[in-house]
Amino acid sequence: MADDTQEIDEGNGATLVQLRAWLTRHNFPPDTRLPAERELSEQLGVSRADLRKALATLEAEGQLWRHVGKGTFTGSRAIEVLSLAEIDRETNPAEVMRTRLLIEPIIAREAALNATSRHVEAMHRCIQRTHRAGTWRQYEAADNEFHRCIAEATDNRLLLALFDALNAVRRAVVWGLLRSSSDRPPQDHHSFAEHDQIIAAIEQRDLDGASRAMYQHLRQVERHLMEAPEVRSR
Repeated sequence: MADDTQEIDEGNGATLVQLRAWLTRHNFPPDTRLPAERELSEQLGVSRADLRKALATLEAEGQLWRHVGKGTFTGSRAIEVLSLAEIDRETNPAEVMRTRLLIEPIIAREAALNATSRHVEAMHRCIQRTHRAGTWRQYEAADNEFHRCIAEATDNRLLLALFDALNAVRRAVVWGLLRSSSDRPPQDHHSFAEHDQIIAAIEQRDLDGASRAMYQHLRQVERHLMEAPEVRSR
């Protein structure tokens, strides 16, 4: 029995060596579809069982990837990036807030470094609109624009694009959950003072202060969000 096992292992090893050599000889570009197992086993002169084991070894090494029903391809499996619509279905308010806490303080820090007077003026106009808002929807629109103004002030198009993607998911997943039973934000709504602290730090070019103020603001938002009945029931 031991001799039989050794012979099988040696057969698998020989097939793996042949398969490696065959791939090296052809030097396929990434994502090239390999011949079907029957055809490839005939070209190499090996059994399909040994070929499958060799293919599995190379797949584990990241040199090949297989798609059921489509075949075997060279290179590593491409990362499948979810669309925003798919992310909306897969994520939840808690994940959205954790992501905001990671990204938006960095955005505020970059805004403090790069903001122009035009950016700061736009932020102040947004703040004025939040105070004048007669409904929660009006407040949310102004608040959304305020955070985007900060992202624009980074002068970094990639960072702005990341913010826009996160914001699109936030609006789909969290939008409206932070509203209280009142028709409009109360005069002492926590965000008013927190927004003022963020703008003040950005105007003063206080990078650490802007990042810290944004983090503290979002922690308050997170606390109110997690207290919402719709979130607790999830």
